[in-house]
Amino acid sequence: MRPNGRHTAGASQLSAIRVWAICLLLLSAVAINPTPARAAPSQATATTHVYLLRGVLNIFSLGLDTIGSRLEAQGIPVTVANFVSWSSLANEAAAAYKAGRIKTIVLVGHSSGATALPDMIAKLNQLGVPVKLAIGLDSVFKTKLTTGAERYINIYIGDGPGEPVKRADGFRGKLDNVDVRGTGVGHISIDKNEAIQRRVIAEIDAAIMRSRAPAAPVAEPRAPRQARSAAATAPARN
Repeated sequence: MRPNGRHTAGASQLSAIRVWAICLLLLSAVAINPTPARAAPSQATATTHVYLLRGVLNIFSLGLDTIGSRLEAQGIPVTVANFVSWSSLANEAAAAYKAGRIKTIVLVGHSSGATALPDMIAKLNQLGVPVKLAIGLDSVFKTKLTTGAERYINIYIGDGPGEPVKRADGFRGKLDNVDVRGTGVGHISIDKNEAIQRRVIAEIDAAIMRSRAPAAPVAEPRAPRQARSAAATAPARN
């Protein structure tokens, strides 16, 4: 019986050794092939700033906080504030832009925050600061764009309180009015709707990608050809 007992104990020890050997091999594989580190934000992302303007009372536009958190997870700096702060935020953005800390400015607003966007754009333009992209979510008052963002997207509910944005004389830029009536989105929920949030973030990502594109090289003017002298053009005499 003892020989069989010894054989059984030896087999158990051998199995344990095999398990440890497999564990060591797995640990070695992890050490050799570590999980790749998360990529650092690009220069274009780090020098972008997104200003998100809530509507009245700071309690009806909390979907903007979610959008802000998702953008921050991508390495994009954001500021979330009530719409009444639009003027001071414009001054802050202009100072950062002129100091070189910000190169791409994006504005997003919901309800009264969307209504304030044209005023904020106008002030930034007066301060000599361009706006790459502005996105309004269901502005509650009729608004006009007198000066421009490079692109302005107005997402509104046509059979609700929202209004299309109109372009005034002198407007420069691209304006898109997007009516989302019939999609089940309401004025209070439009900023919290998953599809709307994905679109807002996708538009911001696309704007950042456009800001990365190098400017087209400017062709240098050709130097005028010098007139050939009469001696050079005269036929040779024999």
